Amino acid sequence: MTVFEELQRRGLIAQLTDEEEIKNLINEGKATFYIGFDPTADSLHVGHFMALCLMKRLQMAGNKPIVLLGGGTGMIGDPSGKSDMRKMLAPETIQHNVACFKKQMSRFIDFSEGKAVAVNNADWLLDLNYIDLLREVGVHFSVNRMLSHECYKQRWEKGLTFFELNYMIMQSYDFYRLYLDYGCNMQFGGDDQWANMLGGTELIRRKLGKDAYAMTITLLLNSEGKKMGKTEKGAVWLDPEKTSPYDFFQYWRNVADADVIKCLKMLTFVPIEQIEEMEQHMEGAEFNKAKELLAHELTALVHGKAEADKALEAARAVFGGSGSSENMPSTEIPAEQLTDGAVDVLSLLTECALAPTKSEARRLVQQGGISINGEKITDPKAMIAIDGELILKKGKKVFHKVTKG
Repeated sequence: MTVFEELQRRGLIAQLTDEEEIKNLINEGKATFYIGFDPTADSLHVGHFMALCLMKRLQMAGNKPIVLLGGGTGMIGDPSGKSDMRKMLAPETIQHNVACFKKQMSRFIDFSEGKAVAVNNADWLLDLNYIDLLREVGVHFSVNRMLSHECYKQRWEKGLTFFELNYMIMQSYDFYRLYLDYGCNMQFGGDDQWANMLGGTELIRRKLGKDAYAMTITLLLNSEGKKMGKTEKGAVWLDPEKTSPYDFFQYWRNVADADVIKCLKMLTFVPIEQIEEMEQHMEGAEFNKAKELLAHELTALVHGKAEADKALEAARAVFGGSGSSENMPSTEIPAEQLTDGAVDVLSLLTECALAPTKSEARRLVQQGGISINGEKITDPKAMIAIDGELILKKGKKVFHKVTKG
């Protein structure tokens, strides 16, 4: 089975500019390709996960990845699919985020011996002369055509700023520069990036008379059509300080039955034949086995096998009824926050990040969704004594340990 065939069987390919050329390049290990990452936070998140896995797959097949960190484009922010303009970040914040991204990416991509390159588009975008850009690049873009693309339609009714309209030009210029400087002949990205990617291939053709190629990968959507990687706490981060390995494991362990096979195919390196065999016998307990495999594989990819094993053991202990809390996520409540050794239940839930607000915590309690040491709590005014270890349970699947500091 070729690399391209495997991508097809895993359901990763959405759109491409020239199937035969792209197939030949990646199958023969001749693609020098890039994926861009705008540093909008100080950690990568699940939304970046599929792109990183794709880079790893292609690198394993002999192709050369270029990680493009958007120190320049991050100054503007991509308006694609957004209903409001992104918050502008300070230059120093962007540079900090770029450094965090580089560190996390090394878990997925081998940068040794020139096998991959990480570049920052701030190196060329921040020094561009505006008049030169208009004459050399802007002349090749039709505003009418730009506004016809789906990626801008959501912003059009609320007002698309000229500031944001330049994003497509900047991303296209990135591809052009990477082609010149690194021989980059292909760009990959999420399916919402299709218009921006076509802009790059067209700019290379117009300026250089050369062919370059683009392929989009399927967006990671759940069975309800919503982007995966969000919880009530917010994004599922790859940084263990922002999303613990246990919480990361639990996110994947708790995916819907309808999503588990798709996630195994698109995100893991479990052989596709093994996944397809599982798919033929998915019923009852088999769903739980598949979810456990998914969670362990992805946690090992991001945090290492040792952390994945610990999360698996903790989950099995809790759900198996032994009550082991050794590897459970935990919060230490400082003694000064207690009144006569106790804390109100709503403050406790928000402190442990089991509810984003006290109003949400009140709703959980009143609906019977909270238990402490096996006892259901239904009074939102309840005071919880912290003496030793408490085990909070939210719903059927979320557990949290509390101790006194």
